[in-house]
Amino acid sequence: MNRVVVTGMGIIAPIGNNYEEVKAGLLAGRNGIGTITKFDAAPFKAHLAAEVKDIDLSEKIGKKEARRMDRFTQLAVVAAEEAVNHSGLTDVYDPFEVSVLISSGIGGLETMESNLETYIRKGPGRVSPFFIPMNIVNMAAGEISIRHGAMGSSFSPVSACASGSHSIGEGFRAIKHGYAKAAIVGGTEGSITPMAIAGFSNMKALNETEDPSKGSIPFDVDRKGFVMGEGAGVLILENLEEALKRGAKIYGEVVGYGSTSDAYHITAPHPEAKGAYMAMKKALEEAGITPQEVDYINAHGTSTPMNDRLESGAIVNLFGKEVPVSSTKSMTGHLLGAAGAVESILSLMSMEESYIPQTIGTRNLDPDVEANIIIGEGLKKELTYVLSNSLGFGGHNASLLFRKWEGK
Repeated sequence: MNRVVVTGMGIIAPIGNNYEEVKAGLLAGRNGIGTITKFDAAPFKAHLAAEVKDIDLSEKIGKKEARRMDRFTQLAVVAAEEAVNHSGLTDVYDPFEVSVLISSGIGGLETMESNLETYIRKGPGRVSPFFIPMNIVNMAAGEISIRHGAMGSSFSPVSACASGSHSIGEGFRAIKHGYAKAAIVGGTEGSITPMAIAGFSNMKALNETEDPSKGSIPFDVDRKGFVMGEGAGVLILENLEEALKRGAKIYGEVVGYGSTSDAYHITAPHPEAKGAYMAMKKALEEAGITPQEVDYINAHGTSTPMNDRLESGAIVNLFGKEVPVSSTKSMTGHLLGAAGAVESILSLMSMEESYIPQTIGTRNLDPDVEANIIIGEGLKKELTYVLSNSLGFGGHNASLLFRKWEGK
């Protein structure tokens, strides 16, 4: 079996528009949540979101090309460009040896809404001829494949909030088992739109507070829902032997991946968190390590009452109460299909900086949450193994285990 390493990362998130900005935001405990500016949210129940700020994506892509892409694709293309440059991957491999797996939980919702409005107001003849390719979820992977000449397997796992993690996990497996030498993997989401906010609000998933500092407070006794986020995270995975041969800088190794289903309910997690527990357990088994060897868990931690309590229970059942746990969604909000990819990058940053980020808004831990949630201040700690969890609507669970690269 081949070993798989991370040699590049690109990210656009509510706390920064590139790798270095996001890392600075993570270390500073920056809150990326604020009042929605993308549309007039006054008539809506929820008024907060974690928006990407101060960036013109069309300038980075080209104005003509950008007009033919939904926002979720634009975000992915820009993040992938940074990741490829970060890794020095250009023209390294035979094109058929490079795979692309880029996920989105929802896809081109912004395009869907705008074209539906055009259809209603002006009739079918005025719907954009680019409506379909702009809307479909696989187009982020397609655009990235085209731009970087990657001709290996290219597709988009879609599993709601676990999508980004599944893309990384499936890319990991493709390289591990010899189907590819490198993979451009990750997730993207651009769904801060009226319909998304209305839909999630009406299912009681979003926090309706007006205070950004209390918008996303995972594991807090007063948590009342998540805050919608947007952005993209893209990683470059490579066969270790090939990465060493070309002298690539290595940011970490992917050593375990667990993927399970709750098989229980379309939105609610399993009441005994069996799927989450087994996803984490499978990731550890693949790496051949014990629970006691994991130094930090970046939890799914959505700030919804049921998810936080059950995920905490699954963590305690497998790891006990000592392993440090935090949720970076307290800073970024919930990026849906991009969450797992962004949080994997944040986990690798934490490892690189020997730093466990705090759950920034959380002040009063729910007494039913027994996991060791890090609040108040982050912790300086050497991290060898870091686990990142993603749990999606439909009962989809994915856990990714990363190991610090120490030259062997």
